[in-house]
Amino acid sequence: MHSLVTTKRGPWLALAALSLCQLMVALDATVINIALPSAQAALHFSVGNRQWLITAYALTFGSLLLLGGRLTDLWGRRNAALLGLLGFSGASALGGTAHSFSALVTARAIQGGFGALLAPAALALVSVTFEEARERAKAFVIFGAIGASGAAIGLLLGGALTEWYSWRWCLYINLVFAGIAAIGILAFVRGGKEHHQIKLDVVGTIVGSAGLFFLVYGLAHAESTSWTASATWLSILAGAILLAAFVRTQENVATPLLPLRLLTHRTRAGSHIALFVTSIGMFGLSLFLAYYLENIAKYTPLQTGLAFMPLVLAMAISASAASARLLALVGPRPLIPTGLVLSAMGLVLFTRLPLQPDYVGHVMPGLLILGLGIGLIFAPAVASATWGVQKSEAGAASAAVNATQNIGGSVGTALLNSLAVAATAGVLSKLHNPTVAQIGRATLHGYARAFWVAAALFTVGALVTFFMLDSGVPDIKYEAPRYTKGQG
Repeated sequence: MHSLVTTKRGPWLALAALSLCQLMVALDATVINIALPSAQAALHFSVGNRQWLITAYALTFGSLLLLGGRLTDLWGRRNAALLGLLGFSGASALGGTAHSFSALVTARAIQGGFGALLAPAALALVSVTFEEARERAKAFVIFGAIGASGAAIGLLLGGALTEWYSWRWCLYINLVFAGIAAIGILAFVRGGKEHHQIKLDVVGTIVGSAGLFFLVYGLAHAESTSWTASATWLSILAGAILLAAFVRTQENVATPLLPLRLLTHRTRAGSHIALFVTSIGMFGLSLFLAYYLENIAKYTPLQTGLAFMPLVLAMAISASAASARLLALVGPRPLIPTGLVLSAMGLVLFTRLPLQPDYVGHVMPGLLILGLGIGLIFAPAVASATWGVQKSEAGAASAAVNATQNIGGSVGTALLNSLAVAATAGVLSKLHNPTVAQIGRATLHGYARAFWVAAALFTVGALVTFFMLDSGVPDIKYEAPRYTKGQG
């Protein structure tokens, strides 16, 4: 088998470039959040329209992921990554120069579309570049940690750029990232296109993309309105029907858009469940904790971003000290359930947030414990979800991983936000002319309800993955992973 990189150090330099691609996609979901108030003041659009700058990105990214993954296999992983970088950075430049709401929302939609090509291409390149168990474990620890911390880094970067420069730099910064990543890919990554025929499943593409579109749209609509709104449940119902039809089509075509065997293996399925649950919790955490710090603790955008740094640091320590050393020795089963339990404990601590801010006593401990837990989840889960996949299907498998995380984030944002709003409204409905303090306590009650539900989901995820995942080291030479107990 030919080498995929051009130098002895090439794999790790390639990983640096590919991790930067992952960071771009991960942080762009949150970096714009901090910039929205400034962008709204500059472009004079309504509060109602503000949500569309987030939704437009989520819709195109989520609905086109499966297509992007298969195009990665069809065009070649390196070509797809470079095209994704070009389109993503071009859309970022378009958004940065926007002087109207329509131009900005169009740019965000284009960003999401090219992100749906870039994300699976980058993950697929990592998957096929590192095949030896120990090196693969280390590579996925780095790649997974960067992806998991992307939301927190986005909050920090968005706050710094908005406060020191302009909201437009929250988009322009992608040009810098894309330039560095493109140079690294051109220098250290070879093509990676397999010598066999791959045909695009047109019917599966249409049905699957439409199903994901309606599902993500319905969840986004639930967040901005309610679960009982007709547009919400009709969209989710349409998405569910189309995705069920998509599964049927994939069973009966020679070259499916998403080969179902990528999801039906027990360890891969357990890894997807872990990623889904973790994405729910992470998006819920970033949403409510950012609200708490900015609206109740009165932090500036930059201070809010800095407040999330213990999460990033704990995640990095956990990933490097545990995942990198243990994944190649014991496999995903001991790591992922443990990480889910730790994450649940961290979320429980956030149910006690006080009205009077106490960062060291009530915020930092939860961030540290949650970070230690997340560090044990992402890298093993992403690595296990792509282990043993044929190289001709690496893009499709990577797209499935990204789709799981995207849908989990959408579910988390919509579900937890609606629970928090309902709990807050329930408390306020019992009060006549509530004071500011009473409103604050009601809001914290809503946040606590959301954190309890997220913690419960993590706990259930820990139990499910404990019984689904295998111990030992997967042998990636086989399409269906086989495990060898205790060997590294």
